[in-house]
Formats: sequence, C-alpha cells, structure tokens
Amino acid sequence: MMKTHVLLLLLILNTLFVNAQSDSSSFAIAFYNTENFFDPANDSLTNDDAYTLEGSNRWSYKKMYHKRDQLVKVFLSMNEWNPPDLIGLAEIENTVVLKALILHPGMKKYGYHFIHFESPDTRGIDVAVLYRSTKVTILETYPISIQFPFDPHSNNRSILYVKALTLSSDTIHFLVNHWTSRFGGAGATILKRNYYAQVLREKVDSLKSQNRNALICIVGDFNDYPTDFSLYHILKASEINKNGADLVNLMLKYSSFQNVGTHKNEVFWGCLDQIILSAPFLDSVSHFQIQNKEFIYSPDFLLMPDEKYGGFKPFRTYTGLKHTGGFSDHLPVIVVFTIKKGGIDSS
Repeated sequence: MMKTHVLLLLLILNTLFVNAQSDSSSFAIAFYNTENFFDPANDSLTNDDAYTLEGSNRWSYKKMYHKRDQLVKVFLSMNEWNPPDLIGLAEIENTVVLKALILHPGMKKYGYHFIHFESPDTRGIDVAVLYRSTKVTILETYPISIQFPFDPHSNNRSILYVKALTLSSDTIHFLVNHWTSRFGGAGATILKRNYYAQVLREKVDSLKSQNRNALICIVGDFNDYPTDFSLYHILKASEINKNGADLVNLMLKYSSFQNVGTHKNEVFWGCLDQIILSAPFLDSVSHFQIQNKEFIYSPDFLLMPDEKYGGFKPFRTYTGLKHTGGFSDHLPVIVVFTIKKGGIDSS
C-alpha cells in the first residue's frame, strides 16, 4: 500500500512538472471586444444609461455576472485550457467589471491582474489588459491620448501602452486599440481612424529608434479592415512574406476569404479585430515561434444561426432589446508562441 501511495505521489509530481514546463515554454496573446461590458451602476459623467438598472436594456448585476461567466469561458478555452498571458480588451466600462473577471474562480487560479485607465470616451467604455502575474511582469504602462486636430472637442478612447517582461526575459511592447467606429458611415469617420494610425505609427517608430529589435504587439478593434488605408498604408502593417515590412498583420491572410472574419455586417464577414507584430517576432533568431495557424477563435458556442442574412453570426448578449445571454458581436483573436532558447535582445 505504501509503495502505491509513493508511486501515485511521484506520478502527480511528474505531471505537475510536465505541465509547468509546458506552461513556461509557450506564450499567448489575445484580444477580445467584449461588447458593452458595463457595471449596472449609473455613472453621471458618461452616457451609460442603457446599461443601468432603469435603462432600456434593464441591465442588472445578474446579467453582468452572467456575461462575466461567458467571457471567462472564452478566455479559459481559447488556448486549450492554458489561458493567454496577455489579453487586450475593448468595451470595458470600469474596474468593477475587471475585478469581477479576475476574481472569478476560473481566472483567479491563474493569477490574473488588470491594467485600466479611464478615457474621455462619451459612453465610458475603454480598453484594458488582463495579464498573468506568474508569467508577466509589468515594467511600464500609460494611456496614449487621442485628440483630433480637426475635431478638438471630441472625446476619444485612448490607446493603452504596456511594457511587459516575460519569463524568457524578453520585453514586449503591447498596444491595445479601439478606434473610432463607423457609425455615421465609413467615409465620414475615416479621417479619425487615419489619425489613430498616425499616432500609433509614431509610437512604433519611437520604440524602434530605441531598439531596432523591439518586440511590438499591436491588438485591437480598429473598425477598419487590414487592407484599408489606415492600417496598410499609414501604419504600414503588411503581409508576413513582404520584404522589408517592419510590421506584420496576421489577419491579412483572411482578406481573400469569404464568410471568415471577426465581425459580421449583414452578409459580410471581415476582420475588424487584428493582431499586428513587429518583424523581430518573426525573425529566425527570435525566442518566439508562432504555433497556431488560425488566429480567429470561433468555436460553435460563440456563434448562432443568422436567420436574416443566412449562415451564422456572433452570439451576442442582446438581440435588439431582448437579452439572449450570449457573448459579443465580435469574435476574439489569439496568437500562440512556442518559446525557443537563445535569441536576440528585445529589451
């Protein structure tokens, strides 16, 4: 009997060791537009009225926690139950909902912390970052404010900058975006997204001037597609195999695909949500080697039949004013890296 217990203990310890080794030999980065993840309390400084107890959506703490549970299901399942080390989020109202996420039992055991700054956004929705404190050390973080010179009185979401140190001793510069929406028409708002791209490009150039091998990861809901002028020409986020490209947009591979994307507008699927990497991530001497071939996470539970336009569409929290209890009107994106020994200095 004693030998049996000893063998069982050794087996458990060996499994834990293998899992720990596997966990430390990979690194995953994700982004998810959570679609209106609000705290039901009324904020008198923002236009959050629809998502309050008395608002048109009759938003409640029960609904908020149900949405929290749905989001956690996504985070925990999207990398084969080894959740991402860095998660960029959009449409987060405040620290109340972020605390609800990281204190969920499924998330808490992974040591998640969050980074969030209030932005001037009229609706009070911001970008944020979740990070696994056992895998990532935060060195620096701040918001990059956006003030359009042609619309100086507008209230815009900031770009969130995070400088993170990984267990492989690499420094990652992580930038989370949620650019101006197309509400009112793509043409009418294009100058605003072009300006976001200009500010972001200036930040990239600044980081590269300090270290030409800087590992830069840009994620977000850009409300533009990978081939649009803002991303392809101003930010200069190009294809993986384009010679001389210093930024690579992983989502460009989907541009020629039909019925594939992160967001559906009537019949059209497209990639508003993207992951963009600096070229050193893809260098042969980098610590990082991309492991996954598909960057859009689209399991069946995130989709529902589209009765109006055919096929499927993202399973949302609301359909009109009806609470359907889904997830979001966007699909998440993720890149998973295998960590190699050796490599270049990315600090």
